[in-house]
Amino acid sequence: MNGQVVQLGSTVVPGDEVRVSGRRVEARIEHVSFLLNKPAGVLCSVGDDRGRSTVMDLVPEVAGLHPVGRLDADSEGLLLLTTDGDLTFQLTHPSHGHPKTYHVWCAEGTVAWRTRIRLVEGVLIGDGFAVADAVAPLPGGCILTIHDGRNRQVRRMLAATGYTVVRLVRTQIGQLDLADLPIGRYRTLDGKDLEALGYTP
Repeated sequence: MNGQVVQLGSTVVPGDEVRVSGRRVEARIEHVSFLLNKPAGVLCSVGDDRGRSTVMDLVPEVAGLHPVGRLDADSEGLLLLTTDGDLTFQLTHPSHGHPKTYHVWCAEGTVAWRTRIRLVEGVLIGDGFAVADAVAPLPGGCILTIHDGRNRQVRRMLAATGYTVVRLVRTQIGQLDLADLPIGRYRTLDGKDLEALGYTP
């Protein structure tokens, strides 16, 4: 270990180089990923210097764990957290295009069909043009699916069409959905979940 002969059972820490019969031994890193049903009012952040509640307060403490993407504090629903940087890259890079579905309720009620067509055709928001993949009616609002994920994008898209979002819940990322997971609870992702995301560790 690190060029020295050691006894079997010696402790190895990150950064140590271990060789057996001259061949380097690589440790396999086991990553952990969670699916959380984020409540409203909780920050999507690893920490907060003002002492506010974050999503990290709702899951086990694991070194390197971080949220994948973001949901603003006022929004609820499906959020992934992982220690796997490759998974984070795949889920957040625009080239992979994982669709995200939101249930949205508006102060003005159910989003009109003309507005739903506008959202699919695309609307201009602060940082450019934004297009919905699909928009369906929902009593009091709509169900909206997008591929990209700019800051507060769904809220800004609806604001551009004259609607004010009063509640927003992300229900699905790719093939993963909240199912019956209660608000504020989490579950550990397994191999089938990662397959559903098209990810192979």
